[in-house]
Amino acid sequence: MTRTSPSKASLSIRPIQYRDIDQLGLGDEALLKAGDPVDSLETAKHLERFRRWYGPLKFLSLFPNPLQHLFSVFVAEQENQICGLIQVSPFNRTRTTWQVNRVVVNSSAASKTQTRLLTDIGSQLLRYCFEKIWEARTWLIEVNVNNNSAIALYRQNGFQPLAQVTYWSIAPSQLETIASREADLPNLLPVSNVDAKLLYQLDTAAMPPLVRQVFDHQLQDFQTNLLQSLTAGLTHWLNHTETVSAYVFEPQRKAAIGHFKLQISRNGAQPHVAQLTVHPAYTWLYPELLSQMARVVQSFPAQALCLTSLDYQPEREAYLSRIGAARIEHSLMMSRSVWHKLRESKPMSLEGLQLSDVLPGLQTAGKPIPGRMSLSIDMLSSSHYYFAQPSKSNKLSGHPPVKSAQETPDLPN
Repeated sequence: MTRTSPSKASLSIRPIQYRDIDQLGLGDEALLKAGDPVDSLETAKHLERFRRWYGPLKFLSLFPNPLQHLFSVFVAEQENQICGLIQVSPFNRTRTTWQVNRVVVNSSAASKTQTRLLTDIGSQLLRYCFEKIWEARTWLIEVNVNNNSAIALYRQNGFQPLAQVTYWSIAPSQLETIASREADLPNLLPVSNVDAKLLYQLDTAAMPPLVRQVFDHQLQDFQTNLLQSLTAGLTHWLNHTETVSAYVFEPQRKAAIGHFKLQISRNGAQPHVAQLTVHPAYTWLYPELLSQMARVVQSFPAQALCLTSLDYQPEREAYLSRIGAARIEHSLMMSRSVWHKLRESKPMSLEGLQLSDVLPGLQTAGKPIPGRMSLSIDMLSSSHYYFAQPSKSNKLSGHPPVKSAQETPDLPN
């Protein structure tokens, strides 16, 4: 039996508090990072926003609401020193899939204690979230392909590769050239909650079964309620952005075959970001939809347009390469299932199993209960004799017919 060292017992993981922000000291000391191109500076920006909105976020986390998990952050503390941080968030509306936004380990704090490996702190933070968040059946992570330490950490904790993601950037000069061609989209319609079913069917058809199972998108993921609309409007006002969303309707099949969601920077302080979904049978829509998006951003300050593509969309990657888009980053999407919700432990060798541990699993749960009716062989034979009727086969074969109960003579006593 393995004993728990005092150093492991002294490590405590808890939700972040306002006083922890000043103690984190995340600068260049961050070792393990995860998520959409995130660095130490980006982590510091998130923490600064958390400091500013701590009161409203803390109030929203006390009762169920759509913004309850807007900033779910947990810290690892050892000897009154913050040595790690993890941020998680729901990936879909039903909260069956959660994503790890970032894992950061303070290397200077860990070196001061000299009692614990950096990967051990990251593993403890991940396992705490696996057990604490009971709604999550699947966990999702996206990490840069060159971040070997983070990939090793996630593989050690059961994450498996799901897909490779490539981030593309289209320069403003290329957007101007693409916008010169008018898009041939006769059935381009704006998106509303009425079209949620069409977008859900398009999203289901555009990805492989394994990815679809991990994402677990439902119809409500493509709908927007009043609170979400107000929150999005406030966010756009603060960040000086605007969102344009539309889809292509196929009248013969009565289905959506293409959809884009474009987030536009109105002041030119950040690049435009687009989400593009195309049915695999209608790949000719890529130049048409991109031309439409390029024409929309021409009315705003010149900025690059950022797109993403996954390795199961080769037509999109081929088209973006053909028009001269630049690859800005490669990342690996990984997933882990915790459907069973069992406590994690090291795999036990079969050689260590005793015979007494195996046999109880092969024994019956209890004594068998006899049925209400039991027929003996004599009863079966007598019933066959009294209820059998004469058949033509007996007459033809020469055998005497079987007599019924009424024709049987009384036997002498």
